[in-house]
Amino acid sequence: MQIMNRNIKAITEFIFVEDIPQKSDVIMVVGGSYPEAAEIAADLWKQGYADTIIIGGGVSKKTGKFLGSRSKREIYSKDYANECEFYTDVLLKNGVDKRAVYGENKSSFTKENAFYARRLADKYCLNIHKAILICKAFHARRCLLFYQTAFPCVEFFVKTFDGFGINKDNWYLSEYGIQRVLGELKRCGEQINADEFIK
Repeated sequence: MQIMNRNIKAITEFIFVEDIPQKSDVIMVVGGSYPEAAEIAADLWKQGYADTIIIGGGVSKKTGKFLGSRSKREIYSKDYANECEFYTDVLLKNGVDKRAVYGENKSSFTKENAFYARRLADKYCLNIHKAILICKAFHARRCLLFYQTAFPCVEFFVKTFDGFGINKDNWYLSEYGIQRVLGELKRCGEQINADEFIK
């Protein structure tokens, strides 16, 4: 049995947050272009983990547009205007009642995803104590940092999928995986506002 390098182990434990989902008030899907995120949300919704789903996402800050689904294009092949429209289609195709879905199409990066989700929750007077947060595995810590900051009184249960094929068991085995994970580690330090963090 190979012993994991202590530094790799520490980074893995910090970045790759994963919880067992629990019955919650809402399921929140972080913006993105992988249908797996919304498919997981649909499955949890159908199992009764929550009655409401909040989705977010406009267009990429880098490209200024939504480039389409990163996987399963044979199923999700429409010309989607933004991430929210994409996720809505995925949810509906997977059996979610449209009345259960709340979405915003203005956010273009993770921190905005979180704070626009908070605006939606406030606008519709959603009483949230517990939430399931769905995101890519290597993106989990940063998502949790921002969503917990936007919803300081909410208990989050993080549910992930292997975006870009990266997970806690393989990230350090490829140059690409290392770059993505160390990039997340750097952004966790750079992007969180200290005043917001300690509230």
